Amino acid sequence: MVVHLGPVKTRIHELDALRGFAVGGIMLVNTWQHVEVKKAHPVGLDWLIEGLFQSRFYPIFSLLFGIGFLLFLQGNSRWALLSRLFWLFCFGMIQHQFYEGEVLTDYAFYGALVLLPASFLAEGLPVLLLGVAGVAWAMMPGVGAGPLLIPGLFLVGMGLWQLRPPRSLLLPGFAVAALASALLTTAWVSTNDWIVYSVAALAGAAAYSLGLLLILRPRLSAVLEPLGRMALTNYVTGTAVIVLALPLLEADRTRWSVVGLTAVTLLAQVLFSRWWLATFKYGPLEWVWRCLTWFRVVPNRLKSGRDENRPLPDPGVP
Repeated sequence: MVVHLGPVKTRIHELDALRGFAVGGIMLVNTWQHVEVKKAHPVGLDWLIEGLFQSRFYPIFSLLFGIGFLLFLQGNSRWALLSRLFWLFCFGMIQHQFYEGEVLTDYAFYGALVLLPASFLAEGLPVLLLGVAGVAWAMMPGVGAGPLLIPGLFLVGMGLWQLRPPRSLLLPGFAVAALASALLTTAWVSTNDWIVYSVAALAGAAAYSLGLLLILRPRLSAVLEPLGRMALTNYVTGTAVIVLALPLLEADRTRWSVVGLTAVTLLAQVLFSRWWLATFKYGPLEWVWRCLTWFRVVPNRLKSGRDENRPLPDPGVP
């Protein structure tokens, strides 16, 4: 959910924090998902992650990707955007060589297929309604959802940014989303219905996003923003950590190593991101991505060691 919070620069800080929050959640869920032994030896922690965290963070990233699409188009051509999506697809193909669960290729493909044509539509409500229809279609029986939710969520994010819902909707929106998520998750436990679970996950994603915006303060933002500004770098390095640590994760029947590895990885990424961004505008992979997009070396080092004129964020990538 995007809310009207005043100047664009303020909104960008919150988008970075939301993206960083999603990075942390995705690291936890991805680590847990790759532990195959949980299928034969389930524990209480498995239910907790599946019921409260799985499928709650990629929707946030998808919304942010739709918003980032619009921000990038401010002053840049659609050809430049296609170039960015092409190179994102290439990053995904490289990552796929060691991590089969990557979604960068899906983001790049659906970005070109859906977001680019949508940029020619009338702004606001038509885009939002089209996104809602796309999400509803992806959750229909027999469709399969999964990656097919991505294009609809892209459009929802795009439409919300164009409409700029007022901040006064934050609290009631959070209350409704949290209640819906709790009720639907309870219903899923009783029915084990996949559609119920999917709707509960989307409601949970909305509740997490709105709740974070409600409680976001400078100190919390200072932790989350660096993760979000270097989302591509942190996502790719996080998946590499998962692959390398998988034998240790499989040997732990309690599953607490999943939580421990996630916490240690995120702490290291926060510290590294803060250190890196004190000197550079863009993260390592974010900088390479920009250079490839423009086919030239993009200046990256900060002139004064401070990022006083922070650029618009790139489309969020998980």
